[in-house]
This record gives sequence, structure tokens and C-alpha cells, in this order.
Amino acid sequence: MATFGLVVHHERPEAFALAAEIVQRMEANGHKVCLPIADAQRASLSSNGVADSEFASVLDVAVSLGGDGSMLRAVHLVSRSNVPVIGVNLGQLGYLTEVEPAGVWDALERFLAADFEIEERMLLSVSGTGDLELDSVVALNEAVLEKTTQGPTVRLDVSIDGQVFTPYAADGLIVATPTGSTAYNLSARGPIVAPTHRAIIVTPVSPHMLFDRSLVLEPETTLQIVVSGHYPARLAVDGRTIAELAPGAGIACSASTHAARLVTFGPRDFHRILKAKFGLNDR
Repeated sequence: MATFGLVVHHERPEAFALAAEIVQRMEANGHKVCLPIADAQRASLSSNGVADSEFASVLDVAVSLGGDGSMLRAVHLVSRSNVPVIGVNLGQLGYLTEVEPAGVWDALERFLAADFEIEERMLLSVSGTGDLELDSVVALNEAVLEKTTQGPTVRLDVSIDGQVFTPYAADGLIVATPTGSTAYNLSARGPIVAPTHRAIIVTPVSPHMLFDRSLVLEPETTLQIVVSGHYPARLAVDGRTIAELAPGAGIACSASTHAARLVTFGPRDFHRILKAKFGLNDR
């Protein structure tokens, strides 16, 4: 018997319908299915709901039903427990999702038959420094320090492995993983890095300074960023607002000891996904 965890996109009726079908079929075959309480309530599956804090501890695998955003949420819920994640794509072509809806039953059967591989993706560990009390959180895509909605350009002092590098005057600073290189980092004209690499990518957003280049750093690097000047900055991790930092507060970013464990059913063609996203031709 296996225990499946479903993470469901809250705005997609087809995700709720598929979740209900998975629960019915898996339970009929003697397996167990659970969902985070909020997902279970939205999907009318309240009896299958468990608290977020307990979700990962009971799972053999998490199944994300949605797009890349749902995958990010699934990884946040289970990565510290090393639970693998299957991504079912119910959105547009995604960088993270592996399985199309028509293939979901084959994917679940292959998982039960141990006919799959695990692709590990580097995670960032982000913690607070100075006046910011923040226990470590993980990021699959990026951590961003940026100006507040109404605020002007922020000043961010950056140190690398304890050595002062330079202050940035910019709308923000992105610290991305290779997986996140095709997310916000890409829109800020940062480099595209194959997602199975290990590296820390630092890209300024609309910098007001001569040095406007991205940095690609060793994964063992510890990056410290402190808000200086007179204006606060907002911290977002994988698109979720975490805190507002006053001058003097900061964050430390380094490679996490955990990894995102993505289930694959054959070689993942990252180059094909890039070509589809950008409409690239063979010649």
C-alpha cells in the first residue's frame, strides 16, 4: 500500500475533478490519499485533509495537479522530508511539470512499479540576519529582495563568503537556483542555466549603477545581503512575500542540505522545453 499526497491548484476546476478521481481509484485499490486541509476543503474531500505540518511525514509521493506554481508549493511542503514529487501539467507548458493529464494513470502505475527515476534539483536555504528573525526557508526558484510597492530604488550591500563585494542600487536583487534561472531571473535578462547544475545566480533588477551583470557563483558560496540606505525592501521566496526588511536587516543565502526530488519517467528534454517556450526553429 502506498500513500499519495495531492497538491491541487485552487483556481482550476479540472484539478479538483482529477483529484477526486485519483482519490476514488487509488483508495479502491487499497492505497491512501491525503491533501493539505485547504486543498481538501476546496476539492470537497475534507475527510482526506491533513495539516500542512503533517503532510510530508505520511507520504510515499506527492502529486502536484496544476502548473509550475503548484509544483513550487508541493516542493515547499515535502522537500525537507525528501518526498519525491510528480508534476501533472494542467496549465500551459511548464518547466517543472513532467506528466500531461492523459498520462496520469500510467505515471501512478509506473511509480507503484518502481519504474521511474529521481532528478534532484538544488534548493536555496534563506535565513534572516541582523534585525530580521527568519528561520531557514527553502526556495526552488529564487529569493528576491526588492523595493516595496511605493518605495524608491533600494540599496543592498552584498558580501560573498564573508568578504564585502559591492553595494547595489537597484529595484531589486534576485538570488536564483539553476531551476529558477528560467523564472524571474530570465525576465531580468539573467543567464539560462541547465536545471540539474548546482550554482547560485545573482541578478540585479533595473540596476541604477554601471555594474549590471549577473554573477554565477559556486554552490558552496554563502551570500549575505543587507538592506542599507534609508528605505526598506520586500523579501519574496518563490513568489511568496515573506517579510519587509528595514535598513540593517538582511538575508543569508546558500545551497540547502535538502534537494527537490522530481520524479521522471525518462530523460527530461530541457532544450525542447526552451524551444517551445521561445518559439525557436531548428534552422
